[in-house]
Amino acid sequence: MRYLSLTIIILLITFYVKGQTSPHGKEFHVDCSQCHTSENWKVKPAAILFNHDNTNFKLVGQHSFVNCKDCHKSLNFKDERRNCQDCHTDVHSESLGKNCERCHTPKTWIISEVTAMHQLTRFPLLGAHRTVNCRDCHTSASVYQFQTLGVECVSCHRKDYMNAIEPNHVTGNFSTNCLECHSENTISWKAGLINHDFFALTGGHNISCGLCHTTQPYGKISAECNTCHNKQFVTTQLPKHVEAGLPVKCENCHNINGWNPSSFNHLSTGYELQGAHKLIVQCSQCHTGNVTTAPQTCVGCHQAQYNTAPGHTLNNYPTLCTNCHSQSNWLASSFDHSTTSFPLTGAHTNAVCTACHVNGYVGTSTVCSSCHLPAYNSSQLPGHVAAGIPKECATCHTSASWKPSSFNHLSTGYELQGAHKLIVQCSQCHTGNVTTAPQTCVGCHQAQYNTAPGHIQNNYPTLCTNCHSQSNWLASSFDHSTTSFPLTGAHTNVVCTACHVNGYVGTSTVCSSCHLPAYNSSQLPGHVAAGIPKECATCHTSASWKPSTFNHTTTGYELKGAHISVAQCSDCHKGSVTVAPQTCIGCHQPQFDIALNHKVQSYPADCTLCHTQNNWIENIFNHASTSFPLTGAHSAVLCAKCHTTSLQGTSNLCYSCHTAKYNATVNPNHLAAKFPTNCEICHSTTAWTPATYDHDAQFFPIYSGKHQGKWTLCSECHNISTNYAAFTCILCHEHSSKTSVDQDHSGVKNYSYASSACYSCHPRGR
Repeated sequence: MRYLSLTIIILLITFYVKGQTSPHGKEFHVDCSQCHTSENWKVKPAAILFNHDNTNFKLVGQHSFVNCKDCHKSLNFKDERRNCQDCHTDVHSESLGKNCERCHTPKTWIISEVTAMHQLTRFPLLGAHRTVNCRDCHTSASVYQFQTLGVECVSCHRKDYMNAIEPNHVTGNFSTNCLECHSENTISWKAGLINHDFFALTGGHNISCGLCHTTQPYGKISAECNTCHNKQFVTTQLPKHVEAGLPVKCENCHNINGWNPSSFNHLSTGYELQGAHKLIVQCSQCHTGNVTTAPQTCVGCHQAQYNTAPGHTLNNYPTLCTNCHSQSNWLASSFDHSTTSFPLTGAHTNAVCTACHVNGYVGTSTVCSSCHLPAYNSSQLPGHVAAGIPKECATCHTSASWKPSSFNHLSTGYELQGAHKLIVQCSQCHTGNVTTAPQTCVGCHQAQYNTAPGHIQNNYPTLCTNCHSQSNWLASSFDHSTTSFPLTGAHTNVVCTACHVNGYVGTSTVCSSCHLPAYNSSQLPGHVAAGIPKECATCHTSASWKPSTFNHTTTGYELKGAHISVAQCSDCHKGSVTVAPQTCIGCHQPQFDIALNHKVQSYPADCTLCHTQNNWIENIFNHASTSFPLTGAHSAVLCAKCHTTSLQGTSNLCYSCHTAKYNATVNPNHLAAKFPTNCEICHSTTAWTPATYDHDAQFFPIYSGKHQGKWTLCSECHNISTNYAAFTCILCHEHSSKTSVDQDHSGVKNYSYASSACYSCHPRGR
């Protein structure tokens, strides 16, 4: 056996020496031992597992079960066949083209969605076509032949067109575009399904074709109604169309749903038919000879009724009949008195006309007293004559009734309220004439003022309304809001003398004039010590002293966090509430001085950069506001880790902090290989490893493809430690023999025995 193996090796060497290539083709570079053994050339069972995905023809579907020799007829694998027709006979005889993938897949020849596939052609299957058997159109489909067909309807339906007799399509010269009259959504050609959109067959027009198309061939018929309906026009009696001179435009009065009822709207003429006019049967009763001519006035038709009506001619009544009559009833007069200068309202509407018109209908007075003077003279509550009330009855009364009087005393400028409403006689205030009366309370109530306790002695003002109302003299109702100091909150329950200790005049409105003791004794905060001004209203309300309502935001500085719990204003305000430090450090210098590194590293005195009013310990400095936002592992690093001497001037270069890691890295050796010091090229802030340098995408695939797992150290390919731009292919591969490599590349253009040449032809390692 050892001799046989040696013999095979010698024969293989002989092949190479003599320039012989593999029987699988010159371009086939696969180690023979992957498929053959030294005992014989028979293919090993393991070779059947050859991954065909590495070729440009993946085996999927039925192809994954095919014997290799069914496709590879020779040992030269370069002669493989890739097109479907190379292996499969075209049963369609190229009637569908050579692109089998349009309809078939490697999984099966059977087509499951023929309709969906047909939608991609120039004739999508719509409507009834979706249910038609393929063989009805493709007559040779039984032998899998699908010759190109026309997409016009007549391509398949010429026989239907030629055989149509109702109507005869040929003699009628009908269009061969069937879709003009028929729908592809139905399987029937019958007339009821014809597309008659050019003249909608709705309402009464939904009839047999022959009733309109009376002659053959069917052709276009005038769309004018009179074309078919002239007989109805001539014979119609109610109304008589011809006699009344009606136009032959049927659509003016009728619609396609039926002749009756007529849809003519007389309002469109400008004259609406109402009442008895609606009962008129013949248009000619008003329109003599033509519907466009008719009297424009009532008397034009009703002169006879006017002449015979009682008193009309005798009293020279106007001929405008609508003044007194309606279209519904001539007998009942409907005279609208509102068209005169005296509309009838209230009780006047039921009065007999002659009650007012005693001397005829002309010149009747519209003054109330002309009819109602007796009622004026006899009125006692109040006595109209005695009180000098004018005779303009409408001032106090309405046409509805005499009582109650509708006079509104407010119209005089003085509203009657309280006890004044109970006054019976106007003369109690108005002496001799309703236009004269005292203009002040004391004008009537001087006696009450003189006898009221203290009024004269204290020189009370005579403006009674200051303290009294019209409802009750005894109860004082002084409205303090009329003064410069309205009473609100707790002040409303205070006894007057508590503030007015020296009389009611000149009492101070300054809070401290009453509340100075409370100001002096206040401790939280100490008002005197803090220099708080005595304007109590700044912090307190009249409702109560506590809680204080002072809003510190009004000062321009809102109290937040721990500042809210400060008890004494003097903790910040020394001597006066108007004086306080304007910066955090003005109060917190001691905390700054003892804080870690603050003074040593010259931290800025603006505490708000890193701290909040809620918590001094928590650092809130936003590093993103600098030129070096903290990301990844940097976000958890203590400030002093990078800022070792000062917050200012710290370098933002990775190398400035990570020099030690750079120098200590040996795979690859950054220092020896003179790698650049911009760490971010290969690393991220998340972690140093794994490196983010994408060798596969930018240069040569070493983490994928055939080189995956074939190397350990970068130096295996980059053999010059001081220059990682240099690399070698030859040292790693079996091509260490220049002679054999030269023979393999015989005739290859621009070939050279150099790693750079290998890379130029095999940039992806294939």
